Amino acid sequence: MKKDLDIIFEDEDLIAVNKPAGMLSVPDRMQSEESLKDILNKKAGKIFVVHRLDKDTSGVIVFAKNETSHKSLSVQFENRDTTKYYSGLVQGSLIKPVGIIDLPIIEHPVKKGMMITAKKGKDSVTEYEVLEDFKSFSFVKFNLLTGRTHQIRVHMKHLGHPLACDPLYGNGNPVYLSGIKKKFKLSKQEEEKPIMNRLALHSHELKIHSLNGELLTFEAPLPKDMKALMQQLRKQLVR
Repeated sequence: MKKDLDIIFEDEDLIAVNKPAGMLSVPDRMQSEESLKDILNKKAGKIFVVHRLDKDTSGVIVFAKNETSHKSLSVQFENRDTTKYYSGLVQGSLIKPVGIIDLPIIEHPVKKGMMITAKKGKDSVTEYEVLEDFKSFSFVKFNLLTGRTHQIRVHMKHLGHPLACDPLYGNGNPVYLSGIKKKFKLSKQEEEKPIMNRLALHSHELKIHSLNGELLTFEAPLPKDMKALMQQLRKQLVR
């Protein structure tokens, strides 16, 4: 994993990073690989965790650089005083292009690491808006009003439109050009590589307040793999 970090913002209190897909936000229990937190600890000294992104989710993530900032940011996330926007590609075409999913989420009683919707779970609310409908896939903007584990992934599965390439809540299949392009041809000598081969979810905007009350907005552009897939999907629509 390339260790050149895309730092969006940094001051004496916090650091915002555009996390690449495939990198752990924080160390796992087995310490199986170096995480973003590990790298930042080496760069800036002691780093405090405020929130997390799934390993295959890319985009904006914030860490505190001191205890005062850590407490302030943690309270903001806990009290839902932050604004968190995500972009994702989901399977299929949604019936309602705009909606609110208000379904509690709880850990799966048997499958470790998996979440499900259940009445006795923690309240979980996701706003969504379809920005582009490609029929086979839809590009959706999400506003997380709560911050539960796998919230977007669980809610979209419930709607019957799991995120593309989601191995836990969808079919996990990579997206190939041959699967979306009509009359696709590949020479016998070539081996087709997937356009998208990881969870198609990106944290594209985060709004928080600094210690002095200033509103800070951090943004991360769509990564190359999601942009490439959307370009191909657009081409098929106009044909």
